Amino acid sequence: MKLIQLTVLLSLLTSATVLADGRVVDKVYHPYVQPLEREFEYRALYQRQTDHPNNNAMAQKLGYGFSIADNMAVSLYLLAERVMPDDYTVSSYEAELRWMLTEQGQYSWDWGLLFELEHHQQTDNNEFTTGLLVEKEFENTSITVNTFLVYEWGASIKNELETELRLQYRYRYLPALQPSIEVYAGEGYKGAGPGFMGVHKFSPTRQLKWEAAVVFALDNDTIDRTVRFALKYEF
Repeated sequence: MKLIQLTVLLSLLTSATVLADGRVVDKVYHPYVQPLEREFEYRALYQRQTDHPNNNAMAQKLGYGFSIADNMAVSLYLLAERVMPDDYTVSSYEAELRWMLTEQGQYSWDWGLLFELEHHQQTDNNEFTTGLLVEKEFENTSITVNTFLVYEWGASIKNELETELRLQYRYRYLPALQPSIEVYAGEGYKGAGPGFMGVHKFSPTRQLKWEAAVVFALDNDTIDRTVRFALKYEF
């Protein structure tokens, strides 16, 4: 029954009409915040398709985060991007707030919110994102859904409001190895593919988390292959 419900949910999400541009494939956020958490995070994204406008595009993000309350955390990011081989440069800055609304296991679903402000220094454009983060465990598996509302404005774009969706279905096989299926949808982008994530604990307060995924196009408007990778050191 659970497999049928998941299949129906995936079908609805991938067939829905959603709008968003920019980096559709990115981190799938879990709705949790740890008290006194501090972390360094690195993310990388690479896209490849011959004769596509975004062929050989790459983005790298470096950030530092820390909790400001038992259920709130702030992160600051520096983002570098390239579309053509000779235009790799620092492109934007981000500030992010995560708010854990419910304790893990308090209700049937765990709930959180995300607020993010990004400034693109080259184009003088801006984005403000509000996200709803939900997660539910099913025995040894879990499903995480992110829905985002993005408002864009700036010097070279018109003011507009868009939406975006990310989904991850994960099998908690071992702490160090957890395979998953990820789904992404946005304007001109619908993709899905396999992913892996894990965690290595050095001590009760220090651990290294990693995740990687390969996302393939679900329609002709989507770039063929996108690879994402992330490392996060919590201490």
